[in-house]
Amino acid sequence: MSAPATPARLRAVPGAVARFVRAQPLGGIALTVLTLFVLAGLLAPLVAPYDPLEQFRRDILDGPSARFLLGTDDLGRDVLSRSLHGARTSLLIGVVTTAVSLVLGTTIGVVSGYAGRGVDIVLQRVMDAVQAIPGIVLLLFIAVILGPSVRNTIIALTVVITPSFNRIARGETLRVREERYVEAARATGAGTGRILTRHVLPNIVAPVFTLASLIFAGVVIAESALSFLGIGAPPPTPSWGLMLSEGVRYVERAPWLIVVPAVLLSLAVFSLNLLGDALRDHLDPRLQHATFAESRRWWRPRPPARLAPGLARAAEELDATDPTDRRPD
Repeated sequence: MSAPATPARLRAVPGAVARFVRAQPLGGIALTVLTLFVLAGLLAPLVAPYDPLEQFRRDILDGPSARFLLGTDDLGRDVLSRSLHGARTSLLIGVVTTAVSLVLGTTIGVVSGYAGRGVDIVLQRVMDAVQAIPGIVLLLFIAVILGPSVRNTIIALTVVITPSFNRIARGETLRVREERYVEAARATGAGTGRILTRHVLPNIVAPVFTLASLIFAGVVIAESALSFLGIGAPPPTPSWGLMLSEGVRYVERAPWLIVVPAVLLSLAVFSLNLLGDALRDHLDPRLQHATFAESRRWWRPRPPARLAPGLARAAEELDATDPTDRRPD
């Protein structure tokens, strides 16, 4: 009976996205912008006008023109092509780092919060030791020890970010495991695996995914900072941070070298923050209940008082007895 559930859930995804866009217009705009960034990164080899590593020696530091829409850099490489491929690098690091950190941190937090006692103490002391070191110091230390590469950047960022997911997952697990429905499931003989998969994990998904959308923005910034310092993605790999690092020397002569990656980076981070706020509001059950109750009251059909005074009075009495159903002032 469980086989048809997955296709049904997949078919329900477009409807869930549509409801999210209607309820959170700003979140819908942010989701659209991020989708464009993802498509630009995935389709960069097809839509980029030139190879990001191709050098045009006669067109070094040329300004925007019909041939090079966003100009060229100090080696004669097309800035537009490097920006499109840079989106692929930055977003790839952001997606992989956030996904791995989410899985590791959530697993550690759930096991620690549900097991308790000795397991909780050991796991949390390890997480506290990681968090005791300033994030930027730990990040730079790991990146310098491992060396500049995309894989090592992902490892360094994962180590720094995992404790954040652990803290949220552990706190929510401690709260959920004391709920009555969990106690009832335990009393009926449900095993630990069933309780975790059927009761605990579904109730911590909302805060964890909301945190993930916000962490994603921080990962993109951190990757750009490491690339800017020369210990992130190694040259000549196109990356927004690396483009900023290479263009800062020519900021007066060729300002487009830093304006383009800076605008793209800022737009991506701003969209991620907007999406995170929208997800938090959309997934919060209390906000959902208030919004649903208010919209239901606002659009409820009202019988005409002159034609049906009895029905109008009954509707008013029904509204007065429903404390969650308030007419907006």
